[in-house]
Amino acid sequence: MKKIRFLLALWTAKLIKLLLKAVGRPGTYFSGKVAIKICPDFLGLIGRPETVIGVTGTNGKTTVCNMISDLLEAGGEDVLSNRLGSNINAGVATALIDGASITGRSKKRIAVLEIDERSARLIYPYFKPDCLVITNLFRDSMRRNAHSEYIASILTEYIPKTTKLVLNADDLISSAVAPENERVYFGMERLPNEEEAPANIVRDIVVCPECGRTLHYDFRRYHHIGRARCECGFASKTPDYLALSADFENMRLKVSEKGEIREYRLISDTVFNIYNELAAITVLRELGKTPAEVEQALEKIEVVRSRFWEEEKCGKTVTMLMAKGLNAVACSRAFDYVRREKGRKAVALMYDDIFDEKETSENIAWIYDADYEFLNSEDLVQVIPCGVRALDGKLRLLIAGVPEEKITPVSCEAEVAPAIRYSEVDRIFLLYDVYRHSIAVKVRAEVMKKIEEAFQC
Repeated sequence: MKKIRFLLALWTAKLIKLLLKAVGRPGTYFSGKVAIKICPDFLGLIGRPETVIGVTGTNGKTTVCNMISDLLEAGGEDVLSNRLGSNINAGVATALIDGASITGRSKKRIAVLEIDERSARLIYPYFKPDCLVITNLFRDSMRRNAHSEYIASILTEYIPKTTKLVLNADDLISSAVAPENERVYFGMERLPNEEEAPANIVRDIVVCPECGRTLHYDFRRYHHIGRARCECGFASKTPDYLALSADFENMRLKVSEKGEIREYRLISDTVFNIYNELAAITVLRELGKTPAEVEQALEKIEVVRSRFWEEEKCGKTVTMLMAKGLNAVACSRAFDYVRREKGRKAVALMYDDIFDEKETSENIAWIYDADYEFLNSEDLVQVIPCGVRALDGKLRLLIAGVPEEKITPVSCEAEVAPAIRYSEVDRIFLLYDVYRHSIAVKVRAEVMKKIEEAFQC
């Protein structure tokens, strides 16, 4: 009976997928949802690839998932992934359906799957990754994952005991998840240009989790990420894969791998993407790929353009940078990147959550947790808060000390391009929420058009 129910679910899902494709819909979620509705243990019955790599965490999981998939594909692997779809149980099921035969056997040798943290209880009891990357754990949207320790407890409860973990040694919260599991750590030495003590508002762990004393940080990179210790003996984990240096001029990354020094191509100059790349390198090396194979694959890939895009036009550089709306840490990282870049700058903040726009929430505490103070600098000429929260954004910028004459609130994305003072800046940053990529692309096109018209190039 179980087999019949499973096959009915599989065939129905495959038919739905074909119908959705026929009408031009991507179908990244719905067929899996139907399959699980018909057969609740569908994820435990469908054939799994020989090797399954999962990626979870608050920030960076999509980028890391795509990096690992791209690196494996660059090395000749045929990878099953959900990179174009949902990361909850229905999205994972849809990806597995796409990679399965009509009998439910997997047609792929390896899978790389992004998995939502809160979906742990719906996925891991049925579908057990061989390896799971946890990028980091921060406070997140007040609606879902606001409390990082709560999310850590969910992961610890549901991650299978057989799953090997790849963890950020510089994150005291995620590095402590599922302590009984086999694990390997990655981390990063302090880089020469990094500040002594970043002035971040959010720090999700300030006391020792073992004795309650105040933690001492030897170095804090941002928020609670860094190297910490306590007089009771508790301390940050020792990285097995440690980034020793990042050469931004030649774009090279030097890594100590269990004591042996390797050098790889650096694919981004953003610190959070160095962590992402380091996580991907760690996974590939733990899978048995040689340093030469990893380096060869790194030469062929870039950061996904939906996360980062940059182009120059008429002497003006336009940069698109994605970060989660309603997520103070992700937005603060984007603000920090902008402030460190050289030149006279304008920045548009398109961070309204698309669901918040439809059913607006009264809770805007995340705006006051985000480091808007990073946008208070002389070389930042104009800030354009946008959308239903534009005036809240303006108030927060004023509290951060940004002069009112620099702030240009607009009610929607269509007003961003006309509002930019192009003659006063040489760099334009478009910061946008994860669900607003298609809208941000339209804004970018309009900005490029305005630049071309204004400067006749």
